[in-house]
Amino acid sequence: MTDQQTILTTEAIALLKELISIPSFSREEAQTAGAISRYLAQKGVASTRVGNNVFAKNFHYDESKPTLLLNSHHDTVKPNAQYTRDPFTPQEENGRLYGLGSNDAGAPLVSLLASFLFYHDREGLRYNVVLAATAEEEISGTGGIESILPYLPPIEFAIVGEPTKMELAIAERGLLVLDCVAAGRAGHAAREEGDNAIYTAMNDIDWIRTFRFPKVSEVLGPVKMSVTVIDTANKAHNQVPDSCRFTVDARVNEHYTLEEVLQTIRANLKSTVTERSLRMRSSSIPLDHPLVRAGLALGRPYYGSPTTSDKALMPFPALKMGPGDSARSHSADEYIFIREIEEGIDLYIQLLNQLV
Repeated sequence: MTDQQTILTTEAIALLKELISIPSFSREEAQTAGAISRYLAQKGVASTRVGNNVFAKNFHYDESKPTLLLNSHHDTVKPNAQYTRDPFTPQEENGRLYGLGSNDAGAPLVSLLASFLFYHDREGLRYNVVLAATAEEEISGTGGIESILPYLPPIEFAIVGEPTKMELAIAERGLLVLDCVAAGRAGHAAREEGDNAIYTAMNDIDWIRTFRFPKVSEVLGPVKMSVTVIDTANKAHNQVPDSCRFTVDARVNEHYTLEEVLQTIRANLKSTVTERSLRMRSSSIPLDHPLVRAGLALGRPYYGSPTTSDKALMPFPALKMGPGDSARSHSADEYIFIREIEEGIDLYIQLLNQLV
């Protein structure tokens, strides 16, 4: 590790502690956006802020060159009730840094930021390098990465910082959330009256549980559908309900569009089906892409990710990769190992060296 890397790593850890100490729930990231902007200014880097998103270009940016985007998010979910530590007090203990957002995605964010600064002033790069610290990732909000793409130069490809143990997430499932309503007819439970909407919903739910889409992905596996919520407006024990609502969470591999999955579900359910969004699409980057080849050359394994990220909203190839472990995301007493940040910055720089 060079002296410059050592300094940037020390500063990245300090910045992460500052970010942990500032609540930054989705749509409430104004203060962390300010902290990131101030840090870049202290390093002599000009940045632009759009909403709660901050982005910056390398000093010798050249419009004639292709552009590589380094992106991660600075919003967090709300801490769950099982926390035993103050989620907003960064605590370093036994090589771990505890705090909300430390793993998802504070460590990937500050590691990418350090890597951006490593190349910021360099001349003769083959690519421009743009950093984007974005908002609303945890809620797939429209005020995040989507909102700043019109302000960025054309992007050739991107690294999306999420906790992947610095492994190469070359694909991720798309997300389709469906609100379903089974219709019936109200009646008295003691008499043969009405048409029980719960029974209609049960048949539809059984289809969701047992149906298998035939195309299975080598890296993402099958399309997975789960019923996650069920409810009736009726609360009377002696009344047959005239409607039953349930929610379906569908994780879609790269062999199907969201529209195709939606059409198949509608054709097989009696319930009315309404999609919440068709934005979070499955995405993948080829194994022979220069970015992936650079990661493979470092001995990093690749896999298909079951979770979604801002990668789904990018209309260009993107590799999801970052320090930390996805299993720790959204967990109580979230933490990152300090060595994971050190290794993350070093591996990001080794990866970028092969490209830029």
